[in-house]
Amino acid sequence: FTEEKLGQAEKTELDAHLENLLSKAECTKVWTEKIMKQTEVLLQPNPNARIEEFVYEKLDRKAPSRINNPELLGQYMIDAGTEFGPGTAYGNALIKCGETQKRIGTADRELIQTSALNFLTPLRNFIEGDYKTIAKERKLLQNKRLDLDAAKTRLKKAKAAETRSSQLNSARLEGDNIMIWAEEVTKSEQELRITQSEFDRQAEITRLLLEGISSTHAHHLRCLTDFVEAQTTYYAQCYQYTLDLQRQLGSFPSNYLSNNNQTSGTPVSSTLSNVIGPSVMASTSSLVVTPPSTVSDLKESSGSRKARVLYDYDAANSTELSLLADEVITVFSVVGMDSDWLMGERGSQKGKVPITYLELLN
Repeated sequence: FTEEKLGQAEKTELDAHLENLLSKAECTKVWTEKIMKQTEVLLQPNPNARIEEFVYEKLDRKAPSRINNPELLGQYMIDAGTEFGPGTAYGNALIKCGETQKRIGTADRELIQTSALNFLTPLRNFIEGDYKTIAKERKLLQNKRLDLDAAKTRLKKAKAAETRSSQLNSARLEGDNIMIWAEEVTKSEQELRITQSEFDRQAEITRLLLEGISSTHAHHLRCLTDFVEAQTTYYAQCYQYTLDLQRQLGSFPSNYLSNNNQTSGTPVSSTLSNVIGPSVMASTSSLVVTPPSTVSDLKESSGSRKARVLYDYDAANSTELSLLADEVITVFSVVGMDSDWLMGERGSQKGKVPITYLELLN
């Protein structure tokens, strides 16, 4: 092997078909490793978490379940909304957003589990199983080739020595040397036949294994399709969750939906349309949003209006009125009342009701 590297020995070249198969196998191994590692980074961006999962896997133990980022954010939002008060516009919105984030976190967890089972595991099995077998047989093939080349070299030297011996001037020495080198040539030829046979056999074994790479590609294609389907399901779930959340937030009075509403001249519906596109806005066009002026006018006047209840609401104390979704009540403003509340009336029952739970009717 050293003489080959130094250019001092001849090398038996493999046939072109086998060389192509070896090149294809090596290329498959390199790119499979890269795709597998980057997919792991995509599914779990935290390197410490990946290392922990790797250690637990090597110890053949189940990694402890940890809360993911969307779930953690969702829990923070829910806790904050509860602290601010679910009867306030901001608190109620935080709770709804938090619940949606936790659903997204659950979908994210399902994506990781499905992708690990249907995509990463088959790739890892190829690297740690099939390719290791190929590498082992390829190493044996190289050793058999080196044995074959060494046998060829010995035979070549024996024949060269036999030729020189036949050219000696002494008849006695010539006969002795010719006999000795003839035996060496015969021995070398026999060794060459054995090493050639072993090399051919190992080359056939290696070729059969390498031809299985095409089947590996077909299998990995099916796994890739499963991965794409898992992603499609995940993103569809996330889209549906956020779309439902947007519809719920769209039921809030619009003065709670925009930042700096007093100075901004851009309607919320226009902003949302630019972000999510007309197709999604069309699906939410049936939502009725109470204009800011309607609530303001009601508070400034001493009259009353009919309002439809958007969500169930449980009264926190005796000063509030419990509500049922879709019922219609009478509301009016009371001087000095908090801006987030109106006075509600249902028959003989009266009490404060949160504005965010109402849709004023014309």
